[in-house]
Amino acid sequence: MSKLVTPFGFESTTSDVLRGVDLSGKTALITGANSGIGHETARALASVGAAVVVAARRDRAGSDAAAQIAVSTGNPHVSNILLDLADLESVARAAAGWSGPLHILVNNAGIMAVPELTRSAQGHELQFATNYLGHFALTAGLRTALAAAGKARIVSLSSSAHLHSPVVFGDLNFRFRPYDPRQAYAESKTAAVMLAVEATRRWSADGICANAVNPGAIATGLQKYTGGLKTPAERRKSVEQGAVTPVFLASSPLAEGIGGRYFEDVNEADTRTESPGMFGTGVADYALEPRYAELLWEVSAEMVAAEKYSRANVT
Repeated sequence: MSKLVTPFGFESTTSDVLRGVDLSGKTALITGANSGIGHETARALASVGAAVVVAARRDRAGSDAAAQIAVSTGNPHVSNILLDLADLESVARAAAGWSGPLHILVNNAGIMAVPELTRSAQGHELQFATNYLGHFALTAGLRTALAAAGKARIVSLSSSAHLHSPVVFGDLNFRFRPYDPRQAYAESKTAAVMLAVEATRRWSADGICANAVNPGAIATGLQKYTGGLKTPAERRKSVEQGAVTPVFLASSPLAEGIGGRYFEDVNEADTRTESPGMFGTGVADYALEPRYAELLWEVSAEMVAAEKYSRANVT
C-alpha cells in the first residue's frame, strides 16, 4: 500500500483543496461545527454545494452557526441538530432521527485536558466519552445512512497528542489509575485513529472509508484548560489551515477510496515506532494496529450497549 502524497502542505487552505470540487447533492454532518475548525470545515463544504448539518451540544449555538454559514456561503441547505457526545442517549436520539443518505461524516468535536476527573452521563471518563465513545456510537448508528450514500467518507479528528499514549484497555475510565488530564486526552485521540482503521476494515465493502487526521496546532476554545496554545509559533496554523486536512479527506478526488490511514498537513503521515518527543509528528504504530482497533471496537460496542443502535451496525 503506497503512501498518499498530495500537492498540498502545511500552508494550504480549504480554498486550495476545494478548487474544482462540487459537492452538490451530497450531505455532510460535522460535529462541533458551531466553532473553531469544525465551523470552518462546515463553511468550506457548504461553499462547494454540500447540504451541511451542524451538530452542536447547545441548540442555539448550532442554529446560530448554521445561519452564519448559510449567509456567508449563499447555500440555503445548512441546518443543525442537537447532539451531546458525552451523553449516549443524546447520541442515540440524533442517530435515530437521521433520514436519507449521509455522504460525509466529520467527527470533529472534542475537549482537552479537563483538569479534574469528570464522568459522562453514563459514567465514562469525560474526554474518552466526548472525543471517542460518543463518536463511535454516532458513527455506528449512522452506518445505514453512510452505506446508502454509496461512497461515504468518515473523517475522525485526532491529534499529535496520540503519540504520548496507546489506549489502556484495562482501565479506559481511570478507575484504578491516578487521573492525568493529558494522558486521558492522548488515549482518547489514539482511540479516534483506531475508529477510522476499524470502520474501514468492517465497512469498506459498503463503500465506506474512514481516515484520521491531525489538524495541527490551532488556537481555539480547545485549549481553555491548558492556558493557551503551547506549540512553537512556527508550527501554529490559522483556523482555515487547520480545517484543510479534514476538508481534503472529506471532499477531494485524490482521497477517493482511501481509508484506514492518518493524515497531517494534507498528506499521509509517517509511522513512528517510538516517541518523536514533544510536538512530534507522524502516527504511532499502535494507533494503526488492526488487532487493537478491532478489540477497541468490540469493547466500545459493549460500552454503548450497541443493540440500541441496531446490532447490525457494529458487526
